[in-house]
Amino acid sequence: MSQYEEVSVHGYDEFTKAVSERKGKDIFAYFSGNKDPQGVSWCPDCVKGKIIKTRSIIHSSVFIYCQVGDRSYWKDPNNEFRKVLKLSGVPTLLRYGTPQKLVEEECFKADLVRMMFTED
Repeated sequence: MSQYEEVSVHGYDEFTKAVSERKGKDIFAYFSGNKDPQGVSWCPDCVKGKIIKTRSIIHSSVFIYCQVGDRSYWKDPNNEFRKVLKLSGVPTLLRYGTPQKLVEEECFKADLVRMMFTED
């Protein structure tokens, strides 16, 4: 089992700070809708996708769990996640700095997630 670091952030600014503090490391990021006080995301697919993330995380060196904001912020086509990172949906799992990305239903396919974490 390989070592990994898990980081939880809220919003684009915290995400970019976490990435910049870990330059040179293999970074995977999982983007999800914000959670309510009971710990449940407004995004039903994000709740469903959590199981695959936690099973596969052991293969990454840095895993950033990023809450993208509330539903109204996420739906704004001008938010930084959409404009800068080119995210089109949540949940999204990506390997930072590469074109490798799984969006929405793809995040629930264990074979795709496993390939994301194990391929160079």
